[in-house]
Amino acid sequence: MKMQNQSSVVEFILLGFSNFPELQEQLFGAFLVVCLVTLMGNAIIIIVISLEQSLHVPLYLFLQNLSVVDMGMSAVIMPVMLVIFSTEKMRISILGCLVQMYFILTLGVTECFLLGVMAFDRFAAICHPLSYPMIMNKMVFMQLLTFSWISGITVATVQTTWVFSFPFCGSNEINHISCETPAVLELACADTFLFEIYAFTGTLLTVIVPFSLILLSYIRILFAILKMPSTTGKQKAFSTCASHLTSVTLFYGTASMTYLQPKSGYSPETKKLTSLAYSLLTPLLNPLIYSLRNSEMKRALMKIWQRKVALHTF
Repeated sequence: MKMQNQSSVVEFILLGFSNFPELQEQLFGAFLVVCLVTLMGNAIIIIVISLEQSLHVPLYLFLQNLSVVDMGMSAVIMPVMLVIFSTEKMRISILGCLVQMYFILTLGVTECFLLGVMAFDRFAAICHPLSYPMIMNKMVFMQLLTFSWISGITVATVQTTWVFSFPFCGSNEINHISCETPAVLELACADTFLFEIYAFTGTLLTVIVPFSLILLSYIRILFAILKMPSTTGKQKAFSTCASHLTSVTLFYGTASMTYLQPKSGYSPETKKLTSLAYSLLTPLLNPLIYSLRNSEMKRALMKIWQRKVALHTF
């Protein structure tokens, strides 16, 4: 009987915001705009950094990878959400749900570590400017970048495999906007206590290790900036750090609320909203934060635009 019940769940139903059917059309329009702006903004950053030789330095190459992660997160979650808003619910196969969870975890963990190594890069550049080329040489850059991506892939592989090893023999309705781990786990009809301990500990480490690196880096950066004699130097150092700090606050604040909250800490609707902020707001705002607050990015964008105009003119 148990095996029959388990085999009966061949797909899940994502409920999204089906409690508010009157808002579905407005939500569809709003999130379609968010999706297009997110993809376009991050694509511009990737293209500008690829085309502008002066930006081929660790700071902007890390930023380029951050934009790849943000585009990926949007591409994994947004199409599913748009289908939910147009139909109120969405059927998704177990394999489709597994794939979505895998990419959400891979990209989320990778972004955690990318933000950490970007803070270390700023620390090396501001606190040790003369030895910066040796500290952040090509090999170190590649090792940090590879470590960030491998961390994401490893965590996602272990966690996704473990979640989908549980039997799903009860309700198949996921009261969420995507196949995130906490929402799917609620449907498992098995003892998930050990997994929950692992997931909480793993998430804590994934958040705390990069965040500690960020915190220590910025404490050292702050002392270094305060010792600078020139006001211009201080302003330049602050401006290069401000964008990164804004991204860190946005990402870690919303991700922690999504993955470190108690199982019954918030209502399902609140959980959906925090998940939206973590998975969609950060990818949307990162291109604006880094392009509007960064003079080198704006100069590079202008140079590329002027070259394009010149080619069309002649």
